[in-house]
Amino acid sequence: MSDRLAVLAQHLLPKRVLTALAGSAASAYGGSLTTATIRWFVRHYGVDMSEAANPDLASYPTFNEFFTRALRDGVRPLVAADLICPVDGAISQFGALDRNRVLQAKGHHYLTTALVGGDEALATQFDHGSFATLYLAPKDYHRIHMPCDGRLTRMLHVPGDLFSVNPPTARGIPGLFARNERVVCVFETARGPFVLVLVGATIVGSVATVWHGVVTPPRMKQVREWHYEQDLVRLKQGEEMGRFQLGSTVVMLFPPGPLHFNASWLPEKPVRLGEAMAAYD
Repeated sequence: MSDRLAVLAQHLLPKRVLTALAGSAASAYGGSLTTATIRWFVRHYGVDMSEAANPDLASYPTFNEFFTRALRDGVRPLVAADLICPVDGAISQFGALDRNRVLQAKGHHYLTTALVGGDEALATQFDHGSFATLYLAPKDYHRIHMPCDGRLTRMLHVPGDLFSVNPPTARGIPGLFARNERVVCVFETARGPFVLVLVGATIVGSVATVWHGVVTPPRMKQVREWHYEQDLVRLKQGEEMGRFQLGSTVVMLFPPGPLHFNASWLPEKPVRLGEAMAAYD
């Protein structure tokens, strides 16, 4: 790809075209065009590359490798807490479940059964429990980490739509997080089960986990499910468990019990990986 074309891409193409390019050709080796796209993306979204393990934009051969970049050691220390925040992002909603109803936005709820792909036996384990929904903007670090120690028992890939998951869309589309494509990860912990759901979104190139690799694509019409033997996948608090290509959302479900969220948490507040999310009595 010529330098002239890279300059044209950087300065003349409409922003929505570059955003589409980042999604549809995110894994392509585009040379100077890839670098131009990355530079535009960093400027437009205000990405802080000083926190990246590799801050050299020209060294990323694909957009995906830039987008799933690692952080420098030490920039996200883990506090001592029962549950830590698993991502960089912003709080969408959190709190107590209304039996099996999850608050999406003011005036909008959806059912835990729908979120986990129709598995009522799984969903009922969280009746009257707690939830937290965290939104990852394009500028954010896009690896997801464990909020606590856990042993993986199941994973489900639930097909669905790919609506945007930004706050205005969450306020406008009923049942958004239970309608979009998602990967449901079920863990067993010292406090019982918890579910961590990776929700896809517009132009999300893929969702991957550290134990499986890329889960989606392919995009299927039926729910796919994997079961994991005892001790096959154990992850410690703070360890990476998965990653997104482009912005999306994490939804967590916790069983009923004496769980209290961080008193400083509020909807739309920015949060960072490793800060205190919640504690048990």
